[in-house]
Amino acid sequence: MAGSRLPRQLFLQGVAAVFMFAFASLYTQIPGLYGAEGILPARRMLRPQGKGRWQQLWETPTLLWEAPTLGLDTAQGLELLSLLGTLLALGALLLRRLRHLLIYLVLWAAYLSACQVGQVFLYFQWDSLLLETGFLAMLVAPLRQHPHYKQAPQGALAGALPHEGLPFWLVRWLLFRLMFASGVVKLTSRCPAWWGLTALTYHYETQCLPTPASWFAHHLPVWLHKLSVVATFLIEIAVPPLFFAPVRRLRLAAFYSQVLLQVLIIITGNYNFFNLLTLVLTTALLDDEHLAAKSRNSQRRKTPASWPKALLAMLSWLLELTTYALLAYGTVHYFGLEIDWEKHTVRSRTTFTFHQFSQWLKMVTLPTMWLGVASLTWELLTALWRWTQVRGWLQKLCAAVQLSIFGTATVALFTISLVPYSYVEPSTHGRLWTGAHRLFGAVEHLQLANSYGLFRRMTGLGGRPEVVLEGSYDGHHWTEIEFMYKPGNVSRPPPLIVPHQPRLDWQMWFAALGPHTHSPWFTSLVLRLLQGKEPVIRLLQNDVAQYPFHKQPPTYVRAQRYKYWFSQPGEQGTRARPGPAAPAAPWPRSSIGYGNSCLPWRLPPCSGGSWSHWGPLGSCRPCWAPVPPAPPLWPGRRSTGLPPRRTRELPAHRLPQPPTTAAAVLRPPGGKSSYVLPATRPERVRVLSTSLALCSRT
Repeated sequence: MAGSRLPRQLFLQGVAAVFMFAFASLYTQIPGLYGAEGILPARRMLRPQGKGRWQQLWETPTLLWEAPTLGLDTAQGLELLSLLGTLLALGALLLRRLRHLLIYLVLWAAYLSACQVGQVFLYFQWDSLLLETGFLAMLVAPLRQHPHYKQAPQGALAGALPHEGLPFWLVRWLLFRLMFASGVVKLTSRCPAWWGLTALTYHYETQCLPTPASWFAHHLPVWLHKLSVVATFLIEIAVPPLFFAPVRRLRLAAFYSQVLLQVLIIITGNYNFFNLLTLVLTTALLDDEHLAAKSRNSQRRKTPASWPKALLAMLSWLLELTTYALLAYGTVHYFGLEIDWEKHTVRSRTTFTFHQFSQWLKMVTLPTMWLGVASLTWELLTALWRWTQVRGWLQKLCAAVQLSIFGTATVALFTISLVPYSYVEPSTHGRLWTGAHRLFGAVEHLQLANSYGLFRRMTGLGGRPEVVLEGSYDGHHWTEIEFMYKPGNVSRPPPLIVPHQPRLDWQMWFAALGPHTHSPWFTSLVLRLLQGKEPVIRLLQNDVAQYPFHKQPPTYVRAQRYKYWFSQPGEQGTRARPGPAAPAAPWPRSSIGYGNSCLPWRLPPCSGGSWSHWGPLGSCRPCWAPVPPAPPLWPGRRSTGLPPRRTRELPAHRLPQPPTTAAAVLRPPGGKSSYVLPATRPERVRVLSTSLALCSRT
């Protein structure tokens, strides 16, 4: 059996890289998000309640409780943790000696500390996934680095500890839970776009932060979009059980299918470090033989195998071919694939009902748990066999202690993970062992195991909704307040910003999907803009000079809701309706009515605030500031009247429904509160165009 030394090292490097990206991205946004003059000050989350120190730390596990002992407030302590996490992760990425259990413990604890005070801006699935992966990396990382490994005659690695493969198996189980749940929830949500296989005809233009390649993907033929959805279901639902296949080539095929999916998502969407982290998880499907060219070359020079090995190889080939045949038959049968030779297309449709799928899910959820039990049992037996090969009583004793500790931890984490995994099928969740529920409840706040399920429902089926902020000094002449990354200015292309996550831009996307009452943070954002707070302004424009009200804060701020579409190919600078040609940008547009938008509430001009950095943290910030997006490449828009459309369920787990802010926000005297006046007319509609298509869609 091939070893996993190289995949483990690759996994630890990958986790360190993702931690580095996550901490560095967060560090640049802390003043505007969590500072004293930020949108959601972090200090409000850590208020002593008269409890004991250890009880307080257990209930709210964050190192930021100790920030006052260093003379720092909560936000400055968060900056220190983020900077420390970035540097430690960089060291672990570059230096093998720093890929130590204690280093990954610090990285995990630092990110958990940030999530405890991060509020809605850190309630994303990938934040939970990074915490769970980081804890597993702590178990995978060695207590001491072995100077070298030698190949033993039996095929095992001499010097390798018996327990080393156990925590790494949990990474494979995590990847299975992530992918299987992400595929299943798309169908259990009863979303018409997923059931009709048309989700990708909307996804590329309605996702949070498109990339330049999104426009090209959006204009692929519809039949290819539908076929891509079928492939997505195949990769996310049918392929994950192959992660535990006894045939090595099946696991490698599953690995490459997952890599293909994640790379395509990275190209067509800005999903920060999430897809990179998923790629890191796929290393659990690899082995030393596949990664080391030396092993592959030695494999070719091997003498012919004996007849038992030849028979085993033939059976493996038969099992492999049977698996591929079943996958192909199931795909054709359940999605009605037919080739249209005249149109040179492939027709597809779902041939099963929701009831049939629910019955199938009820039938397979528990067996997949037992599949995990069987695979883990095999890993435990393999570890015990390796322990019997250890020579020397002292080494054998040390190996037995480590195997007991890590084996117990592996079984416990697997048991805990069954609870969130069973959320995909309620009846299975109810039949789960009560001890697993109690164990999960005891450590749930540590986020050691989480439930997943991305893109549950497709939003923006009638066009992508966007909230656009505008400011004014007199209530009559309005100037648009642009964000660096989210769609707003139609003459600017979508940027490519992976692995950075502009968390305010992401929340503004959710803000267009629901009522404003579900997002108190939006009122705080508007208040900070009215006050001219520079830390918040830098979330919108890293170069403050690009902010239209950098000299004097606006007297009024209002929020308008638009709908955007990608333009059609060939629409170069003319309107997509009858009439004379017009310049590509700007297109005329009608404004939304907000009742009396000229209410006589005023405030005297106030100067912009500034963030007071703590010593070296402040001096580092200019070097870590996000890179601004590309300059404008294409213009084009038109306005048309469409009634407001209530969108669907949020696609990300644990995210509350942020607001649809089609309302005017005005500042009253004294600046103590904000007033939100509901919109009374239909929303405006905008068009997001690309460099090859400069006009709006008809």
